[in-house]
Amino acid sequence: MHDGDHHHHETPSLDLKNMNVISVLGRGAKGVVFLVQTENGELLALKAILRSSTQNDRRIWFEREVLGSLNYPLLPKLHGVLQTEKFVGYAIDYCPGLDLLSLKKKQTDKTFSDDIIRFYAAELVLALEYLHGLGIVYRDLKPENVLIQNNGHLMLVDFDLSTKLSPVSPEDHSSTKSMPKMEPRKKKKIPHFFKCCDSGISPEDSVNQVELGADSMSYELDSVQKPNSFVGTEEYVAPEIILGNGHDFSVDWWCLGIMLYEMLYGTTPFKGIDRKDTFYRILSNAPNLRGELTPLRDLIAILLEKEPRKRISVRKIKGHEFFKAVDWDLILEMTRTPFIPGPKDAEDLKGNKIIDVESYVQGVFRAGKDEKMENNRNRVEELNHPNQVQNDNLFNF
Repeated sequence: MHDGDHHHHETPSLDLKNMNVISVLGRGAKGVVFLVQTENGELLALKAILRSSTQNDRRIWFEREVLGSLNYPLLPKLHGVLQTEKFVGYAIDYCPGLDLLSLKKKQTDKTFSDDIIRFYAAELVLALEYLHGLGIVYRDLKPENVLIQNNGHLMLVDFDLSTKLSPVSPEDHSSTKSMPKMEPRKKKKIPHFFKCCDSGISPEDSVNQVELGADSMSYELDSVQKPNSFVGTEEYVAPEIILGNGHDFSVDWWCLGIMLYEMLYGTTPFKGIDRKDTFYRILSNAPNLRGELTPLRDLIAILLEKEPRKRISVRKIKGHEFFKAVDWDLILEMTRTPFIPGPKDAEDLKGNKIIDVESYVQGVFRAGKDEKMENNRNRVEELNHPNQVQNDNLFNF
């Protein structure tokens, strides 16, 4: 694993006057991403986030701290920070390729072959291993957040749901040893907060992001803090997050299991008719791994272990039969990657109109209220343990 070089050099301050804003690349729960060109012709992705509340400001600066600490080929580099009274912007590497979800949709049967999954999965394992070595739990792994660089290698982006724990030491990559002891459940019971999930929200409405509560709660256990917050994208949320029993790095390995399932079958394993149904399935159902038993299906099954203390560690993931042919030391140097972005995958660099970044961001998130997100799945933002929240405020669409 690469050393986590905390390169906290002075992050350059940026000025919009010195940049050409070319186009809008996309928008998420908290910000809008623009393609910009610097005076020296460098293309960057500028994520502009509205300053709407103290809570939001704390998340903004935490994300800046995370981005500033990253120094790894599969993760974005922070090129500069732009600040106005209304918003904060981060300039990171621009990836001209598609995200993995868009690339999957372009495949004939909307799925990937085992060999392609192996390459992308191996890179995701390395990226998560690096983050965990810095003490960062990513918490929002999904194909939409995995972009393809010029060279065909991956880049994991969007750290606004990540959190910090004590780093995982290289000697002990099993992140689950000190998970809090969960009370055994004699019967499968729907958690208390499910009662208010059934709120008659239509699928269209439910793409809004849920944001409640103040800082995530955490508590100390064997010198490792376990957040007790509720966060993630519905179909990817780990059982321990739903149950509110505290979670650690192993939530990222659960998400990897969901993602590999989606790459193999074209859909996620526990999607229900609504949020309540999805969460019930996550807690109660085994994934339907139809087809012959292969190393990939075996890996997915053990990643989707509902008991976090029994979930596979990164050391065992890297040693799994599915990755037998992978040279972990050389994968980042591979030049024959499954997909190399072509000119048609890149943005039109001419730009057809002048974009006022500040006005655009304010228009998208008027008065700090998030509107519907485009091309994003139902995502639940950080909130205190649901049992400590008033039911009628829980899902504040």
